[in-house]
Formats: sequence, C-alpha cells, structure tokens
Amino acid sequence: MLVALAANLVIAVAKAVGGLIAGSPALLSEAAHSVADSLNEVFLLAALRRSRRHADSRHPFGYGKERFFWSLLAAVGIFVMGGCFSFLQGFEALSKGNTETHDGYVVGLVVLVVALFVEGASLLRALHQVRKQGGLAAGVSDPALRTVIAEDGTAVLGVTLAIAGMVLHMVTGQIVWEASASLAIGALLVYVAYRLGRDARDQLIGQATDLESSSRIRSLLNAQPEIDSVESLLTMQLGPDSTLVAARIDLVPGLDSEEVELVAERIKRSVAHTVPEADQIFLDVTDAATARRAARAEHAGSRPGAHAGGPAATGERGGA
Repeated sequence: MLVALAANLVIAVAKAVGGLIAGSPALLSEAAHSVADSLNEVFLLAALRRSRRHADSRHPFGYGKERFFWSLLAAVGIFVMGGCFSFLQGFEALSKGNTETHDGYVVGLVVLVVALFVEGASLLRALHQVRKQGGLAAGVSDPALRTVIAEDGTAVLGVTLAIAGMVLHMVTGQIVWEASASLAIGALLVYVAYRLGRDARDQLIGQATDLESSSRIRSLLNAQPEIDSVESLLTMQLGPDSTLVAARIDLVPGLDSEEVELVAERIKRSVAHTVPEADQIFLDVTDAATARRAARAEHAGSRPGAHAGGPAATGERGGA
C-alpha cells in the first residue's frame, strides 16, 4: 500500500502541473481525484494498523471496526476533495465559454495516458488480491480492499473521461466537452463516495453477517440432537474476519447442568469450525420443558422459578 500511496502522489503532482500548464479543467479534476486517493491511502494504512490491535478491557471485542471508521473518512475525502472540486472545475469552464486555448494539451494527454497505465496496473493488482481471498464476494467484505478497488476502478474511468474530454475539446474547439468530462468525473466520485460511506455506516451501526453464514449457523444448531428449538439467532460483524454470534436455544429435557455445559462447548466449537470468522459466540441455553413450564406459570400470573440449569453458556471465544 505504501507503493500505491507513492504512485498516487507522483500522479497527483504530474496531473496538477499538466493541468496548470494546459489550463485544462478535466486534468485539474483528475489531479484533485489523485490527491483524494492519496489521502485515502493514508486513512487505509491507519485502518490496517489500528484494526490489528488486540482486544482489551475497554474494547473486549477488539478493534476490527476501526477499518469501517477509516473507510467512512475515506468516503468523505473522495466526496469533498474529488467530487466537489470536479464540479467546481466543470461549472467554471462552462462559465468561461470557449476562451480556453489548447496550449500544453499534448503534455496533459501524455500525463493522462501514463496515469491510465499506472492506475490500470493498480486495479489489476487489487483484483488479483480479491481472487486470492476467494473471489469477488469474499474479497469485497474487507472494507480496506473494497475501498482500494473502488478507488482504482474510479481512477481508470475518470482518466478515460478526462482523455475523451480533452481530445473532443481539441477536435471540436468546444470546451463544453471538457467541462462535461469534469462534471462526469465529479458525479462518478460522488456516487462512489456515497456507496462507500453507506457501507461503512451500516457496518459501524452493527450489520449482521451475510445470509449464507447465518443460514449455516442456524442449520448447524437445528441439527444438534440436544437442541429442541432455536428461539433466536443474532449476528454482527465486528471486523472483516470477526463475527459475533448470539443464540438463544432450548435444550431437550433431562440434561443436568454438567451435560448442558459440555453440550454448549461442543456447539460453540462446531459453529467456529463451520464459520471460521465467528470468533465471539454466546449461547443462552435453557431446558425446553422448564422453559414451557415457566411460560405457563407467567401466563397464569405466577412468578416463574429459576430455570433448571439457567443460562448455561456465556461468552467464551468459539473454538478456543
């Protein structure tokens, strides 16, 4: 990622110099885009470093959500530094009309072509990393990698739009083409920032794991001979490789407290084996017959007695 940061900084400087020489709004929009990408690389480096810290007394579930926080800041950076500046360049170019010259456009186009190759290579490297992590569905679950893919894909498309706008401006003499390219780059960046920000917001609030993992956990619980029913199953992503699982299960009658404890430990190990990212597993275990008697007593207006066995398993790490 340090290599990507250095490349983005070099590209940003080259685009800015080329944009100032050519007076090109599209090239200046791309310079702002590269500056935003460079700032986001810094955010992602902070996310990777801070999210790896071990759990402590103040953060017992670890620091995995740091990645979501820094991804949110990256989305804000793309919106403000990239999208808004590109809109400003586009509207300013339209207000000036056809007063712009083509001096320096050849230099600007050379800079953009070089940037296209660099950004394309970075995108291919990110897609290769996705394949190593098990494909697109698995790879984009990591907010840092998802942000990198969004940045690189947007960069390739943005550079292509800038090249098209500059070439059409040179051919037709109408700056409206280049202004339109700047506005299109701004709209693209705002959209990407919105999508990244929305995903980060959902994960910071507390998003459940994917339906496939939840279904596998529920099926595993229902398949256990000691479980009479699964009353509720709650999951939450704590980080790219960390998921909290909380389930309330009713056991079949006749199990003593020691058996309940052994069953709970075995179930947690099975869940952790089935869904490796489920490293925080909590089971609220009750005896089914006792629970039904308690429910009838409560319905009749009586205060139910203590459950036989009570909540038998709490929050040890699954599989530990």
